[in-house]
Amino acid sequence: MMKKISQKIYLSLIVILLYAPIITLIVLSFNSSKTRSRWGGFTTQWYVELFKNEQIMQALYNTLVIALLSAVVAVIIGTMASLAINKMRKRSRNVFLGVTNIPMLNGDIVTGISLMLLFIVCRMSLGFMTVLMAHITFNIPYVILSVLPRLRQTNKSAYEAALDLGASPLQAFFKITFPDIMPGVLSGFLLAFTMSLDDFIITHFTKGPGIDTLSTKIYSEVRKGIKPEIYALSTLLFLSVLILLFIINFSPEDKLRDASKLVTAKQQKTLRRKRMVFRRLIPGILLLTLVSGGIYYGGKNASSGDEQLIVYNWGEYMDPDVITMFEEETGISVIYEEFETNEIMFPKIKAGAIAYDLVCPSDYMIQRMIANDLLAKIDFNNIPNLKNIGDVYMEKSEQFDPRNEYSVPYCWGTIGILYNTKMVDEPVDSWGVLWESKYRDSILMQDSVRDAFAVALKYQGHSLNSTNIHELTEAERLLSNQKPLVQAYVIDQVRDKMIGNEAALGVIYSGEAIYTQSENPDLEYVIPKEGSNVWIDSWVIPKNAQNKENAEKFIDFLCRPDIALMNFEYITYSTPNVAAWDLIDDEELKNNLVAFPTDEMLENCETFQYLGEDVDAIYNNLWKSVKSR
Repeated sequence: MMKKISQKIYLSLIVILLYAPIITLIVLSFNSSKTRSRWGGFTTQWYVELFKNEQIMQALYNTLVIALLSAVVAVIIGTMASLAINKMRKRSRNVFLGVTNIPMLNGDIVTGISLMLLFIVCRMSLGFMTVLMAHITFNIPYVILSVLPRLRQTNKSAYEAALDLGASPLQAFFKITFPDIMPGVLSGFLLAFTMSLDDFIITHFTKGPGIDTLSTKIYSEVRKGIKPEIYALSTLLFLSVLILLFIINFSPEDKLRDASKLVTAKQQKTLRRKRMVFRRLIPGILLLTLVSGGIYYGGKNASSGDEQLIVYNWGEYMDPDVITMFEEETGISVIYEEFETNEIMFPKIKAGAIAYDLVCPSDYMIQRMIANDLLAKIDFNNIPNLKNIGDVYMEKSEQFDPRNEYSVPYCWGTIGILYNTKMVDEPVDSWGVLWESKYRDSILMQDSVRDAFAVALKYQGHSLNSTNIHELTEAERLLSNQKPLVQAYVIDQVRDKMIGNEAALGVIYSGEAIYTQSENPDLEYVIPKEGSNVWIDSWVIPKNAQNKENAEKFIDFLCRPDIALMNFEYITYSTPNVAAWDLIDDEELKNNLVAFPTDEMLENCETFQYLGEDVDAIYNNLWKSVKSR
């Protein structure tokens, strides 16, 4: 009796652990509130928004097309390879099988990096074709693994008999051998298709700008903070798998084999209709979806023309309507990609595998890019709207771009502490609150080496541009001591966590603070008295840009007062565009001290400087030491 009860409890726990997250996800997909911590009522809005999101729909179509094409090509090559390997001598066969199995035994990250390096060495631009070639490459071994065992079971005598009766080798293969190995070919196709659908790591390393599969798109979206549309997408993916399982398990194939045992011809007819639905109608619908998607997206790409612009910007850092307006006004197609930190962006620009036309780094990173000769000088004759940028911001830009030859200011702001007034019971005016043990597991730190060290250095009373090894070592010790108190090291996720009351304190950018306060009135932002970082993000053009004039057109477009105002209202980061500031109707927002702090509040603040490769290496090593503890 107790044994049965224990088994039932054990089974129930397994079911709960497996399906509770999925049920939670499904419930959240119908929550009208954007935050996970509050139920705002039932809605299907996020499903509507999902299908309106062309980027996600394009990613879905890319995923299906790449999976289908890679599976078909891998089956053809893998089947031919299996035929060749099967005819080899034992020693040669073992060698080739060993080589074939290497991609399956290798870690995906090794395969992904090696393929990316191969494409770079061959001077191939990363994009759709490189992803497709990578998927074909890692799918072929799985096809061989499925086909070769079936090939060994075929009757060689039947094949030879067909040849003796006058059939050509090709005819004998398709009439005799191919039907025998068909189950292995189909298994290989399904395995390759599934592996391609599921892949993230290899796609991540071999994709180029504007190319996303569902896995890479979901990853990039989640890193910025989970949107309700992702809940809706995940729910639909789960239901799709559930329907496929239902189709497979309830297929009438087995019943048809025993159709002779049925009493009436009517029942046989019903089963044949079901078979037609399962074997023809459903695959036909899937094929129609692929074809119609190809026509739709192919038409869109064709209508965009030859003129294009590849933009590399921070996540959630531009109003999507701005891009649409620019494309409509100029006829230039914008390919838009996002990064999370300067340190992630820099190696991609330096490697030159992808020729971005326009990038938006921060101050110190621009200085570094200039030092590494990665940037092209901007032709300001093509940017008449530069006059709208305030003189004070152009003067500040000279700290990292001495003659203002390479950059145009886009946004500016500060780094400070966002705290929940209902969870923090004391006035917050110092970085020291981030080391208070009573806030253990309720502190969010920025997952950025310079931002994290700026907090520690300023708290000690040092410059955030310190190159003194003793000061840096002490800052590393402080951050290491703080680590047990930290709930998470985050980038954009700090926004959602603070809105959802998941943490009491968080280090955050001022623009994000304005947005979080609009969603949660219990949140306050402060620039600590020890001082902080005043940053400027600016547009630059990489030296290998293929569309420099288009990039300058886009910069000029962004400097228009109405466009700068649209961006400010969407991203809530402070604009250096004084003409746009004059257009702000909301007086409270116009005089918001978080967006536009006073000179007194900025008295102890500094701008990051590029400190050189050697000092950067010291910072990175110390940061690794902090994160590894």
